[in-house]
Amino acid sequence: MTCCVPWEETTPDYFWHSWSNCTQCTVSSGLWKQALEWWDPIVKQVWGDEQWLQNFWMRKATFLELCSLQRCSQGHQNERWPLGREAHGNQRVEAGNFRLLLLRAQNQVLKKGVVDEQANSASLKEQLKMKDQSLRKLQQEMDSLTFRNQQLAKRVELLQDELALSEVKGKKNKKSGESSSQLSQEQKSVFDEDLQKKIEENERLHIQFFEADEQHKRLEAELKNRLEILETDAAQHQAVVDGLTRKYIDTIEKLQNDKTKLEIKSQTLEREAKECRFRAEECQQQLKNLHADLGMRLDDSLCIINEKVPFNDTRSSQYNALNIPLHNRRCQLKLRDIAGQALAFIQDLVAALLNFHTYMEQRVQIFPIDSATDTISPLNQKFSQYLHENASYVRPLEEGMLHLFESITEDTVTVLETTVKLKVFSEHLTSYTCFLRKILPYQLKSLEEECESSLCTAALRARNLELHNDMKKITAVFEKLHVYISLIVLPSVKPEGLLRTNYSSVFTHIAAGLHGFHNVMKEISKHYSQKAALEYELPTATQKLITTNDCILSSVVALTSGAGKIASFFSNNLDHFTASLSYGPKGGTEFMSPLSAECMLQYKKKAVAYMKSLKKPCSDSVPYEEALANRRVLLSSTESREGLAQQVQQSLEKIAKLEQEKEHWMLEAQLAKIKLEKENQKLKSSLSGQLIEPMPENSVLLNAAEQEKEEAIKKTSREPVKRMSLIGMLTMTTDNKEALDKSREDLIKNHYMARIVELTSLLQLADSKSVHFHAECRALAKRLSLAEKSKESLVEEMKLASQSISRLQDELTTTKRSYEDQLSMMSDHLCSMNETLSKQREEIDTLKMSKGNSRKNKSR
Repeated sequence: MTCCVPWEETTPDYFWHSWSNCTQCTVSSGLWKQALEWWDPIVKQVWGDEQWLQNFWMRKATFLELCSLQRCSQGHQNERWPLGREAHGNQRVEAGNFRLLLLRAQNQVLKKGVVDEQANSASLKEQLKMKDQSLRKLQQEMDSLTFRNQQLAKRVELLQDELALSEVKGKKNKKSGESSSQLSQEQKSVFDEDLQKKIEENERLHIQFFEADEQHKRLEAELKNRLEILETDAAQHQAVVDGLTRKYIDTIEKLQNDKTKLEIKSQTLEREAKECRFRAEECQQQLKNLHADLGMRLDDSLCIINEKVPFNDTRSSQYNALNIPLHNRRCQLKLRDIAGQALAFIQDLVAALLNFHTYMEQRVQIFPIDSATDTISPLNQKFSQYLHENASYVRPLEEGMLHLFESITEDTVTVLETTVKLKVFSEHLTSYTCFLRKILPYQLKSLEEECESSLCTAALRARNLELHNDMKKITAVFEKLHVYISLIVLPSVKPEGLLRTNYSSVFTHIAAGLHGFHNVMKEISKHYSQKAALEYELPTATQKLITTNDCILSSVVALTSGAGKIASFFSNNLDHFTASLSYGPKGGTEFMSPLSAECMLQYKKKAVAYMKSLKKPCSDSVPYEEALANRRVLLSSTESREGLAQQVQQSLEKIAKLEQEKEHWMLEAQLAKIKLEKENQKLKSSLSGQLIEPMPENSVLLNAAEQEKEEAIKKTSREPVKRMSLIGMLTMTTDNKEALDKSREDLIKNHYMARIVELTSLLQLADSKSVHFHAECRALAKRLSLAEKSKESLVEEMKLASQSISRLQDELTTTKRSYEDQLSMMSDHLCSMNETLSKQREEIDTLKMSKGNSRKNKSR
């Protein structure tokens, strides 16, 4: 039902507008006039809040507030100018508030209904309790009546026995006087009247008890049914109330979250707008500066070009074709990867084709006539001979693809103009297509021969006809693929044979042909599986035929999966083929020629050789494992600052001690040098004094003496000299000054190096101990945290146990109270029964006394 009056014009006074004046309304106008007559004078003016709640589930004030909110929100929606994000957020908040008010009104009504139902159920429970009490009282009265009836029955039996005895005695004493007979008749009449009264009273009481019991049972059943209905209604109302409260809480939380998110978003958008304005101003300023700078550079470069550059070879395609393009190594690696995947798919396809042709040859040999038992037809003989030659046509496909894969390497340039090995694969595909054309008529004739045999049923003949069409289709698909692959080979053989604009269309046709091959193989698989199932049901089907059909089906399934993989693979890499096989010099429109590819590879080799010549060997570095170990040591040592501070302090103290020792030994070395110089001077002076005295006649003797002295000096200089110090004992020979200094330095250096090694080993030991202690501390900390967690879990379990104990104690107290109440009721019942027994005993005693008196009177 639609109306032309918009909602934003609706008000509480205009809620029921004049539908009679609306031409688009589908309801008659008279009905809405009656609705207006009912709405304005009755609903708005006469009805109170209770009638509004009963009919509309909300109060009048709530309805007016909702109408005003809806009018405001609808007015915002019909505005034509664009609203901001804050306005949209406010609209959502207002709509949420509107829904919230509606839900609150419904919730109040539901709550009121639930409270009323709870009060009704409570009153019914009280009535049920009162009926139970009355039922218990009636049961007690019934018990007392049954007990009294039993006593009366026994009393009647006793009286009847006494009556019989008295009659017997009366017969014996007939001779007694008439007075005694009259007395006995009077007593008998009295007893009969009492007995008749008791019987009538007992019957009346039985009737009253039965009626009361039936009424009580009927009332109890009605009350139970009503109580169950009310309990179910109360449970349903409570579930509805709980669901609505949860829903209201969720909606309120969602609206609050949305409001906060919108506020945060508005603030962030304001900040972003300010930042964008600031950045835009900065960018405009930078753009102005760049325009000015680029204009100056353009003028300078144009001047340089006009003055010094003779021509620009990128403008003409002929000159640009002579440029050498860049070598795209990543593209080559990608193409090699794709070629490897294609090789794997071709290998699977070749294996499936070999199996298919081989098993088809076996089938021709055994069906419809088995060659082992009878001679097959000349047609099938020729067909099996051709099928036997399938390997010579199928295996070259794998070899051609392998050669193409090997030709694509990292150092080559693979484009359509340079892929010469693709021609080999195309030639092998041509030979296989010729093979399919050659065997196609024999295959079709073989299927026709199977159809003409007496064992062929109508369903099997239909399957053979379908396979007849499928074999034609698969030959046509291979011919189509052969045509398009021969077109791709043309750029490497005859570049002008295929335009570069047609490359993408050729590749798309190849992809379509591969998908067609996959579809044809699916049809063959479907039809041949149906045919094999029908042949399996033939009475003359042998086990050899069944196994051969299974093998053919497996090969057909392998062909189908291989064709699907190749088709999806080629379709997925179609964009890469069209983009990577057609690149050339930068800025040019020509494709790469084989000559430019060779030049590019030569220049690449020269560049690699030049880079290798420039490459210098790197200096020896620390091994990786040692560096990792040192890093771990450093990381573990940095964890304890106090230990490091102590180590640094100790190392500083050791360095100071070593410097003091160094100064001491340097002083000693200087003193030793001075002493050595003095000794050398003394030796020189003594030798010079002896040589000054001239004795020509004894010159030979002098020379001999000089030689002996020199030998003695050498011997003394070569004898080892021992010196003691704080570090240890130093042994040295006084050969010459340089040897002494060098040996002394080497000894000191070796000593300190040994000392340093010892100290580093001690330091590493201390570090390892500290790391071990740190790990133990971490483990203890983890154990402590786990213990705390277990403690918390145990505390929670203890709380739960205490709660369960308190609950059990409460249950125990309630059971005690119920048992005490039952005991009190039983005790009251026993008391009442005791009272009835005492009364009955008293009545029995009185009856006995009256009987004794009567006997005494009789005896008298």
